[in-house]
Amino acid sequence: MGSSAMVWFPQERKTRRGTVFASFWSPVFDVAPLLREAVAVDDDEQEDTETLMEELDEPPPDDSWLDEPLPPPPAPKRLRMDEIIASGARPVPYAHVKRREKRKKEKEQPGRQRPRPATLREHIHAERAVPTVLDAAELPAANGAYAAKVEPSIRGRKKRRTLPELIGLGTSIPIVDIHGRIITVLVGQPSDPTYAQAATRAFELMEKERVIAHFKSAMANHRRGAFVALNVGLSYCKGQTVPCRLNNGEHAALLARLLADEDITRLATFASASFALWAPKLHAYYDDYDRRLRQRLPHLTRNWERSVFSQAAFNFGPNVWTFLHRDILNVAFGMCAVQALGDFDPKKGGHIILWELKLVIEFPPGALILLPSATITHSNLPVGPDEHRASFTQYTGGGLFRYVDNGFHTVKELAQEDPEEYARVCEQKAGRWEMGLGLLSTVDELLDSVA
Repeated sequence: MGSSAMVWFPQERKTRRGTVFASFWSPVFDVAPLLREAVAVDDDEQEDTETLMEELDEPPPDDSWLDEPLPPPPAPKRLRMDEIIASGARPVPYAHVKRREKRKKEKEQPGRQRPRPATLREHIHAERAVPTVLDAAELPAANGAYAAKVEPSIRGRKKRRTLPELIGLGTSIPIVDIHGRIITVLVGQPSDPTYAQAATRAFELMEKERVIAHFKSAMANHRRGAFVALNVGLSYCKGQTVPCRLNNGEHAALLARLLADEDITRLATFASASFALWAPKLHAYYDDYDRRLRQRLPHLTRNWERSVFSQAAFNFGPNVWTFLHRDILNVAFGMCAVQALGDFDPKKGGHIILWELKLVIEFPPGALILLPSATITHSNLPVGPDEHRASFTQYTGGGLFRYVDNGFHTVKELAQEDPEEYARVCEQKAGRWEMGLGLLSTVDELLDSVA
C-alpha cells in the first residue's frame, strides 16, 4: 500500500451567504496508478451473494398481497381572515401564496429535483475539483454494468483498525478521475442549524427503536459488520420473477415509523437533491427507470416520494463500523448516499476509508458522502467506547434496471418469448459500462449548464 503518510483534509467551505458547501476539500495530489484484479463474472447469472435479513414478497395472482399505504399526514388547518387578524399575524399577499403553492407542487413531482441555476453557480467551482490519475473505466464492473464483480478474498477484511494504524497507507482525496468525471462527492451538510438538529433527532429515533426492538444477536453477524442493518424498499435479484417490496416481517412497523419520520425524510430528500446537483444525468437515468417501473407496477411506491433511490438501509448503533466491502449488487456506475449519525468526535473515529484511493475522511454526524459503493472498497473506523454511531444509506440495485431493460421480464422469460429482443438486449451489455460512465458529470459540464 506504500509508505507515504495518509493525509485527510476536513476543511469547511462556505459560500458568501455563509452556507456550508462541503465539509471536506483537498488540494491536488498525485495518486499512483491503481492495480485492478480481474475477476471474470457474468452479472446476469452471478449468484446473489448478499445476506439479507428480510424475506422477499412474491405476489400471488390477485391484488390481495399489496401493502396498505401509509395514512396521509393530516391537512393543515386553514384559518379564516378574521382569525388571522385576531391572532395579530400579518396576512400573506395572495400572489405570494400562489407562488409558494406552485413551487411546492413542482417539488413534489417525481424527477423535479433539478437544481436551479443559482444553486449551481453557488456550489460548483472549478478550482475545488481535485484531479487524480484514477480512471473510472478501470473500476470492477461486471458484464452489463448493472452490478460489480465479486469481491476477491481480502486478508484482514474484518480487522478492527485504529486511526494511527492507517497513517502511512497513501495520499490523496480524489474527487474526479483522469477524464474529469466526478466519481465521489464529499457533500457535508447544510449550515442550517435545524438540519443538524434533524440529524440528531433521527439518530435518537433509531436508538429508541433499537432498544425497543430487542434485535436477535444473529442479526448483527453479516459481511458488512457486527451491527444490525434493516433494508427497506424495492428488490429484484436472482430467484425473483418480479420486483417487489421487501417483506420486513416483525420489523415492518418499526421501518414504517422510520419512513414516516419527518427528520429522516429531510435527510433522505437532501441526499437525493445532492445527487441531482452533482450528477444530473445519472440522477435523471435513475428517475427515468424508476418512473417506467412504477408505471408498470404502480403499487411499488418509493420510500420517499422526493428521493430517487429505490432502497435504503438503516444501520443501527450503538457503534456502527463496517468491514472492508463493496456493495456489488448496486448499479456499478451508480452512486450510493451515505449519511453518518450519532454523537461522537469525528476527529478521533468514525472515519470512512476508500481503500483503492488510499483516502481516510473525517465523517462527522449529519454529513453526507456520495460514492460508487459497488466498485470502491470502503469501510469505517470505530468510535470511542463511550460514543455512539449509526448510519443511513440509500441506493438502487442493478437488478431493477435490468428488469426494465428486459421489457419487464426475467432473462429466461425474455429469451423464450422474444429471442430477437433478447439478442438485442444482450448486445447492449457490452457498451453499457461506457454508457454509464458517460452519465457521470464533469465540473465543466455543470458550469456550462448555467453559462
